[in-house]
Amino acid sequence: MDLKKRVEELLEDALKERSDIFVLELNISENNDIKIVLDGDNGVTIDDAVFFSRQIEHNLDRDEADFSLTVSSVDITKPFRLKRQFRKNLNRTVKVKTLTGEQEGLLVAVDDDQIMLENKVREPKKIGKGKVTVVKQYNIPFDEIKEAKVVLKF
Repeated sequence: MDLKKRVEELLEDALKERSDIFVLELNISENNDIKIVLDGDNGVTIDDAVFFSRQIEHNLDRDEADFSLTVSSVDITKPFRLKRQFRKNLNRTVKVKTLTGEQEGLLVAVDDDQIMLENKVREPKKIGKGKVTVVKQYNIPFDEIKEAKVVLKF
């Protein structure tokens, strides 16, 4: 059996047991170096990575194909690849590059078609001098998003 197909089957079986986890990347090199990148609705722990690693490694026959296996969690600095990652990052500050520009704000809503960001901005008062803080919301359709990632604040 093809190694990639077998790994995909084993991943599917493991995901049935752990529906809170999802696969972002599966790469198998010519040298049978298997690399799996996971993300989860509640993040990915070391125990999660060990679970997936064991589900795959214990069910592959090294006599059929010699391989190396790496299972890791997603790098938080990488852009989102799936809509599910937007849902996971609700109420976090994200930076979104769109077809027309950039927008940064608190991710407050996600549906099948779009996301909603919220920002607090200072605007001049309508009457009198000075400024007032106003909350603005921006709807961004998924088909206009080129890239989105979490803004890390220290």
